[in-house]
Amino acid sequence: MTARVAGERFGFRLPSAASALPAVWRDLDRAVWRWVRAHGGDAATALAAGWASHADGQGHAALPLSALPGTFGPDEREARIDGAALAESALVDAAGGAEQPVRPFVLDGGHFYLRRNFSDETAVARALGGRRAAAAAARHPVDEAALRALFPGPWREAEARQRAAVSGAPGRRLMALTGGPGTGKTSTVLRMLLALSRDHAARTGSAPVVRAAAPTGKAAQRLGESLRDGHARLAAGGMGQDPAWAPHLDAVAAAAPTTLHRLLGARGRGGGFAFGATTRLPADIVVVDEASMLELGLLRALLEALRDDAVLVLVGDADQLTSVGTGSIMMDLIDALEADPRGDLVRLQHCFRADAALVPVNEAVRAGDRAAFSAAVTAAGGRATHRPIDTVARLDAALARWGLVLRDALEAAGVDVALPADDGATRRRLAALRSRQLLCAQREGPFGALRANGLIAAQLRRRAGSGALNDGAWYPGRAVMVLRNDESARLYNGDVGLCVAVEQDGERRLRVAFEAAPGDAAARLFEPAALPAHEDAFAITVHKSQGSEYDDVAVLLPPDPTSPLLNRQMLYTGVSRARRSIELWAGAAALDAALAQRLVRHGRLAARMLAAGAG
Repeated sequence: MTARVAGERFGFRLPSAASALPAVWRDLDRAVWRWVRAHGGDAATALAAGWASHADGQGHAALPLSALPGTFGPDEREARIDGAALAESALVDAAGGAEQPVRPFVLDGGHFYLRRNFSDETAVARALGGRRAAAAAARHPVDEAALRALFPGPWREAEARQRAAVSGAPGRRLMALTGGPGTGKTSTVLRMLLALSRDHAARTGSAPVVRAAAPTGKAAQRLGESLRDGHARLAAGGMGQDPAWAPHLDAVAAAAPTTLHRLLGARGRGGGFAFGATTRLPADIVVVDEASMLELGLLRALLEALRDDAVLVLVGDADQLTSVGTGSIMMDLIDALEADPRGDLVRLQHCFRADAALVPVNEAVRAGDRAAFSAAVTAAGGRATHRPIDTVARLDAALARWGLVLRDALEAAGVDVALPADDGATRRRLAALRSRQLLCAQREGPFGALRANGLIAAQLRRRAGSGALNDGAWYPGRAVMVLRNDESARLYNGDVGLCVAVEQDGERRLRVAFEAAPGDAAARLFEPAALPAHEDAFAITVHKSQGSEYDDVAVLLPPDPTSPLLNRQMLYTGVSRARRSIELWAGAAALDAALAQRLVRHGRLAARMLAAGAG
């Protein structure tokens, strides 16, 4: 791979002159360059630091020097960046092991790090390795009788990996569970938690404190719903009356899922967390769902807050988009665990969903196989559709059709009928909103979520007509997404609400309905004026959709095949949100580009775990 091609992975080009800074650099990247020069750094160190800052902004933990262009100008005054030059800099730690933040940059294993990222990566590798090494024999192994209780009914071969995951969990301090949609991750986690609870009680004589969390409020909400449903099924099957299992079922039921930030006691504007290395989190078992969304610094904070004897279960789909922050935690962790297998990684592959027609579509996208994708779409019939939408005119026609069907679904659920403000009516209308979702690869531009929202909103606003229940800004059927956390209202960034008509005190009023907050059972109603910052949510980005599922999904790709947003993980994340049907709105060139490009996050987490004997 040429230096230029490698560099373009970061979206940069060579400057036109040795003194010029790359046009793609952010203000922050330029500030880093200026800081290095002001503190005595040479040109090579300053350029490497600017590129490292730029790479960090794109989610990379480090900048591999092999990916840098070899020259930064066409004339004889070329500035070359190589490891030898950087190692001589007074601003660069070339030892690769110093923990004192004396020097702001680190050169390690051919990678150039910002000190923060190096410190986070080494701390995470050390903590995960220590948890692997701490595995011991289970005090109360999961024998066949216990597995029969956890997996009642006839045993199917398709559940063999689930049973293996549950039986292998007790005694470990770290478990990783990965699989695509519908593979039974949450149901497996529930049974794993029961087995871990039983083992903890055998070791300590008391039931454990179980906590569940996810990186976002939406993901935490879905985790809570899934755990409650699974708990109800097991309890109804007799486990709730079994004295051998009832206390453990109660312990899991008490694990009201929340966001990781709330679990760690985020201090808001002051920064930091209430729980950390000096004040450990009071939990014996912690499960984190949607772990592919974890960023390096947040995982470090969690690992530092956990007691040494606590059990950590990380659950996610490694083929989805990585976090918007730094690192690719789930991919790196799985790479390390697969390279040195110790039974603490479980891959679930069998899909148990009724909509099995969509599974080959998802798998073709995950593999980046264009021919298999076309065949899977054809085989799925009306359940999967590829619409060649590559012009604004075609897009507008598709948006009009999509908005009409959505409005019909909302009207059928009574969104504009002044129903009593009871939980049943609220849930039915929210379910209608969740039934359809448009996902966009990008937020801005002609093919972005903002423009799509504007067109759909205008259509629904006209359909709502005029009157007291349509003041222009608010009308029955408007979908909004919260953009800023509001702790007092327990509304968080990414929460989606629906404006509905309700009858209160003999009057027809508009209220915005939201799903139950983590830990609550009932949906909630808010006055529109009481909401924190928000925007329309008829269309959202694929990134915002992680942790959610919908019946019918459309995924919109920008037509430019050179767009850096087009990659396999983004497309897989989008299409795998669908439970019943999927529409892909994309030109042939854009689809080919998305399937061909696998997103890579640069860093050395997996290698660091293996080198330390942890992975």
